Amino acid sequence: MRIRNNYRHTVAAAGFGYITQAIVNNFAPLLFITFHATYGISLARIGLLVSVNFGTQLLVDLFAAKFVDKIGYRASVIAAHILAALGLVGLGILPDLLPSAYAGLCIAVVAYAVGGGLIETVISPVVEACPFARKSATMSLLHSFYCWGSVLVILVSTLLFWGLGIDVWRIVAFAWAAVPLCNAVYFCFVPIESLTEEGEGMGIGKLLATKIFWVFALLMVCAGAAELAISQWASAFAETGLRVPKAVGDVAGPCLFAVLMGIARLIYVKIGGRVHLQKYIALCALLCVGSYLLAALSPWAPLSLVGCALCGFSVGVMWPGVYSLSSQTCPKGGTAMFALLALAGDCGCTVGPTVVGLVSGALEDNLSWGLLAAVIFPLVMLVGLWMLRRITAPKALYPQDK
Repeated sequence: MRIRNNYRHTVAAAGFGYITQAIVNNFAPLLFITFHATYGISLARIGLLVSVNFGTQLLVDLFAAKFVDKIGYRASVIAAHILAALGLVGLGILPDLLPSAYAGLCIAVVAYAVGGGLIETVISPVVEACPFARKSATMSLLHSFYCWGSVLVILVSTLLFWGLGIDVWRIVAFAWAAVPLCNAVYFCFVPIESLTEEGEGMGIGKLLATKIFWVFALLMVCAGAAELAISQWASAFAETGLRVPKAVGDVAGPCLFAVLMGIARLIYVKIGGRVHLQKYIALCALLCVGSYLLAALSPWAPLSLVGCALCGFSVGVMWPGVYSLSSQTCPKGGTAMFALLALAGDCGCTVGPTVVGLVSGALEDNLSWGLLAAVIFPLVMLVGLWMLRRITAPKALYPQDK
């Protein structure tokens, strides 16, 4: 079947979209010490690049709800990939080209962050609109690409730096830019449908006035916070817990977390049509509570790392699962709903690591106490799922992939 009529190509292109987002979020942090040594930028200012990245993505999530439907999914997703590619190329060029290396880094980060934010907003509704029967399983498969993309970026980049020397980082940035550039061309040809007919989608005002939307927003905040609270600290936990060299800890912590998260999403692809999605997410939230407790309270470092890994498995279905639940329950939500839920999820991604850092800092840099405080996120998710069950009709949440 030709590309223009085969929706499997749409899912494949969407998967490469999430790999692009993994590149955007994971490549630059591998170079923070290099930026510090090469350009003489303080670590405090370099750390702000993370805030620039996610802050820009938050703004894109907010405004995308207004303009994506007007310019269309195809134009939006192609522009997103081109911006991501330009940002990655700019990362290797602008710091040396502009009078201020830091300004060059910020411009590059903003460019690829706009692309990453658009990808996050548009890709999920594009796949949700595809005429597949097993929607939640397909969504879980889609989001697993981010996990494998994260592992790929960290491992391949680290191996190249180790084998060829860190001085090749600009060439590596240009090489990674080829992924979104090629995918932009791919998206020119794949079939793309709309979630709702023109004028039928719920507007932002109507969504914000709907009680159940706020429950889904709460679930997305918890999903993002539960995932990032530990993944952003996984390398530090691996380094301090196992007392391995920093380079090994930087790879082992985040990669192990991402691998287990990806495996969880692939498992749901297989069993998605036979389980009750809301109950499955609730079980994952319970496992997440146990994983955080194991990581924070275990007296043995290896068990703490097992807790981190299990946490990756437990959060795997949360984000795509909430997307699927919201689409089933509010089929007229359209692009605005996905954009606002992405905004809520990104807020959680900001809040989770911040809570861990603040609590740890307040208690003599004890990371275990910070992770223990993060248990609040899966616990609140359980409360949100209970609220969802009370609001919605039971039939809306039973096995849907028939």
